[in-house]
Amino acid sequence: MANFSIFFFTSILLLPLLCQSFSTANPTDKRILVLLDDLAIKSSHSIFFKSLQQRGFKLDFKLADDPKISLHRYGQYLYDGLILFSPSINKFGGSFDLASVLEFVDSGHDLILAADSSASDLIREIANECGADFDEDSSAMVIDHTSYAVSNSEGDHTLIASDDFINSNVILGSKMIEAPVLFKGIGHTLNPVNSQVLKVLSASSSAYSANPETKFTSPPSLTGSRISLVSVVQARNNARILISGSLDLFSNRLFRSGVQMAGSLTKYPKSGNEQFATELSKWVFHERGHLKAVNVRHNKVGETDEPAMYRINDDLEYFVEIYEWSGTSWEPYVSDDVQVQFYMMSPYVLKTISADQKGLYYTSFKVPDVYGVFQFKVEYHRLGYTSLNLAKQIPVRPFRHNEYERFLTAAFPYYGSSFSTMAGFFVFTIIYLYNK
Repeated sequence: MANFSIFFFTSILLLPLLCQSFSTANPTDKRILVLLDDLAIKSSHSIFFKSLQQRGFKLDFKLADDPKISLHRYGQYLYDGLILFSPSINKFGGSFDLASVLEFVDSGHDLILAADSSASDLIREIANECGADFDEDSSAMVIDHTSYAVSNSEGDHTLIASDDFINSNVILGSKMIEAPVLFKGIGHTLNPVNSQVLKVLSASSSAYSANPETKFTSPPSLTGSRISLVSVVQARNNARILISGSLDLFSNRLFRSGVQMAGSLTKYPKSGNEQFATELSKWVFHERGHLKAVNVRHNKVGETDEPAMYRINDDLEYFVEIYEWSGTSWEPYVSDDVQVQFYMMSPYVLKTISADQKGLYYTSFKVPDVYGVFQFKVEYHRLGYTSLNLAKQIPVRPFRHNEYERFLTAAFPYYGSSFSTMAGFFVFTIIYLYNK
């Protein structure tokens, strides 16, 4: 009885916490676990963390080796997002490990991972599982003798300035990032087999990855624009991942730093890091590019009720409403490239759906002259947006014996041949009987 009372009161205390988990009604009402190498990162990267808190996120800061780390309790996840600002951690605390991170993402939650030149094998393995391969040389950094950031000291050109962004307003926002982004860290390449991972910030064609303190003994393995500085992943379950080879990219120092690219006369009073990191975090945590479909329905033309089945050659209508989360509310999503399939083994009908300005998509078509079990399918996959995969099954029957027309146009030749045969037989009989 005592154990039951403890469980009951614990559940009551946890109820508000569990109610804050992700919901399609408010995708940005989230709790985020932030794991740090050192609690000093909380202050050295405070601008980035403050921007998240100002947008309504609740951050729970812990050391990465804290033995009390737990992502879930009583079968429920306590957090909806995970930020790993702990590049040098070799083993997480508690029961938290690589499998826990992957399971967290597989269940539809979001992840931000930042590394640097001290990146451990654990962090590299997490990135590898997400489709990003950091340079195998643990001492290598991205070096660029052409697109480096101008500074008072000559330096080793490991502080580079890049403005090679992905061309997507959904991921980086509609406002152009004018100033280059400062980057100091390690590069990675994308797994060519993984089509879900995308470069967001790329190195220039003159960049390479090597140890800045040693001379070359062999050509560097990573060179040119093949090097990705920051990448994102949108998994098939709509979980989003950000992978950065630089923890400093999110630091207050680089946020506030001015920037001038080598060979350019333009000097910006402030780097593009803050805008870049803020806009990218909005996308990762579903404040932008998050779609939902509601009120999927279909019916015969002229009717309103959804039938249990259709008959071949019926005229039908298909409706679906699609909305996009704006960060504060659901707004109508308007596009001209949403398509519906009427599908059985392969699409028999493929039509683009017309949209009004209120998010309602509509189309009509004739049921094909084939009976069987069909599906209405909408598979909408666009860069930066969450995927929509809608399917509704409906059987299609042939005509019943009493539903055919009395006289079929296609059968007129057969009707004519029958009557001509009878007329010919009648004429032949008359001639045969009365001709002597």
